[in-house]
Amino acid sequence: MFGRSEAGTAMTSFLFGAAVFVLAMVSLGIFRILRGPVDTDRMMAAQLIGTGGVAVLLLVAVATATPSIVDVALMLALLAAFASIGFVVGAAGSDAGGIESPRATDRG
Repeated sequence: MFGRSEAGTAMTSFLFGAAVFVLAMVSLGIFRILRGPVDTDRMMAAQLIGTGGVAVLLLVAVATATPSIVDVALMLALLAAFASIGFVVGAAGSDAGGIESPRATDRG
């Protein structure tokens, strides 16, 4: 049916096509970051960009057989996780206002 190189070329083309499709969908997230009505929408769009970036990097790593790109994708995933943790901690700190923590009131 297909020779070994023809099947490999078809798979590489498919992986690059999938990477371009994911990149196009992630580019719509940039619009949400710029025009998001609230900070939560912007953070979710930033998470989409992080996740899509990891997906694109992994697809390119498999298509080009370059294992070092997988390391970059893992670092991007870790950075995206820390960004969301920072957002949640920052949002929780700004919502607290003048409320005291339960430990400060429990002196029993």
